[in-house]
Amino acid sequence: MLKPLDIVVLLKLSLSKGDRPPYLQLANDLHLYPSEVYASIKRARASHLVQGPELKDRLNRSALLEFLLHGVRYAFPAERGAMTRGVPTRYAATPLKEHLDQGDEPPPVWPHPDGSVRGYSFAPLHKNVPKAALADPHLYELLVLVDAVRDGRARERELAVKSLRNRLEGVPDVISQP
Repeated sequence: MLKPLDIVVLLKLSLSKGDRPPYLQLANDLHLYPSEVYASIKRARASHLVQGPELKDRLNRSALLEFLLHGVRYAFPAERGAMTRGVPTRYAATPLKEHLDQGDEPPPVWPHPDGSVRGYSFAPLHKNVPKAALADPHLYELLVLVDAVRDGRARERELAVKSLRNRLEGVPDVISQP
């Protein structure tokens, strides 16, 4: 059975060209233990989101996209909390903030001591997401888009779905361009 962490690992894999990076490299990039990454890849294989060792654990992009668009919202629903300092997500972060009006409500943030914004707590898919996102802007944008699919309003989800589709299919993403 998939865990929220697996989505984070798969999004990181989607940024790789060619074969899967070594477990140690993925673990370091995501601030995880190699054993967590190994178990995550194993669950992804069982779910057919990774194509298996005979194909060098290549990401099954179409299956991942299908899951992100139709399943992640129900499998890993958003958890909101109290006001806190953290890293902006959903409509409050790039690439969506340039296209959506934030209004007067506080923004959603992943709680993190190095966060630059005060807003309502939005539980990330894994506790280390803020650290990994701050270290990798491309991963950050993918995680923001997945959060928008998980809990966004209709327009926010529509933009996020379009952008995720473009990014995973290797098409230039018009939403991220000013």
